Amino acid sequence: MLACVLDGVDVPVVQRVAPDPVPGPDEVVVALAAASVNHRDLWIRQGTYAGLRFPIIPGSDGCGQVVALGSRADPDLLGRRVVIDPTIGWGDDHRVQTSEFRILGLPDDGTWAELVRVPAVNVVDAPDHLSDEAAAALPLAGVTAYRALFARGDVRPGERVLVTGIGGGVALFALQMAERIGAEVWVTSSSAAKRDRAVALGAAGGVDYRGADWAEELRDLAGGGFHLVVDGAGGEGFAELAGVLEPAGRLVVYGATGGNPPSVDLRRLFWRQIDLRGTTMGSPEDFLGMVRFVSTHHLTPVIDSVLARAEVEAALARMAAGDQFGKLVIASPG
Repeated sequence: MLACVLDGVDVPVVQRVAPDPVPGPDEVVVALAAASVNHRDLWIRQGTYAGLRFPIIPGSDGCGQVVALGSRADPDLLGRRVVIDPTIGWGDDHRVQTSEFRILGLPDDGTWAELVRVPAVNVVDAPDHLSDEAAAALPLAGVTAYRALFARGDVRPGERVLVTGIGGGVALFALQMAERIGAEVWVTSSSAAKRDRAVALGAAGGVDYRGADWAEELRDLAGGGFHLVVDGAGGEGFAELAGVLEPAGRLVVYGATGGNPPSVDLRRLFWRQIDLRGTTMGSPEDFLGMVRFVSTHHLTPVIDSVLARAEVEAALARMAAGDQFGKLVIASPG
């Protein structure tokens, strides 16, 4: 098969012939119609992700057809059009992952290839209303947003929700999902164009988080505080997030792209009964719930651009620059 292979830190991804994967007893092989790019792939390329090993075929997201089965895999899976759950080894406890938890694309070879081998339990029928490219945009970002909102955030219709850093895949899914259930969603971004596009997707409004008084401005615009904040940035602005919450509000954190917060006023948390909740990826139950939600609500992922597999370097450069609004999709053949 042809695959995009990363041989080390800060070297170009190269497309070359690699051995075809062979399924183990409980595995399947999927012929990929499309894959997508996540910040995780960029961090692996930059050498800032844990557990690095090379060479590696990156890629956590994919949609395609099951073309080979292991001896114990369900025969009915053969020929099915599926999306791939990138969470491997979560375990039986929906609340938290086990020590065996890992994400497709490191240490296991991922989806930037013609074929990928995954556990049979990690394939789910793709939503009928989505193209292969749109379905490939779902897995990692979609399940992360779904768990952050529902399993960890306990979001409810009519609540006021803040999603920070709009433009990335998780943030956009969180906006779309929360809006679909009747929440009032606000956003932050340093880009006025991204804020405007978020409003076109259903956001009530947004502010530039670089302003000195952005939290106060946001509360004034929204007419009050927020019941739920979903944040993947951390960094300097994190300390202000507790201040925009209503008493007994929930602050759900799924990432730290802006680094660790320099300081947090704990009095804001305990005196106002604020819940601080961490979340990572999602359980198999979350993934099934996410796919059902997308199908039921006919949600369509926001796609920034679709590139050929041979153009994966351009996709990584666009992500590194922060220019994207939505998912970067890699279509096959490349």
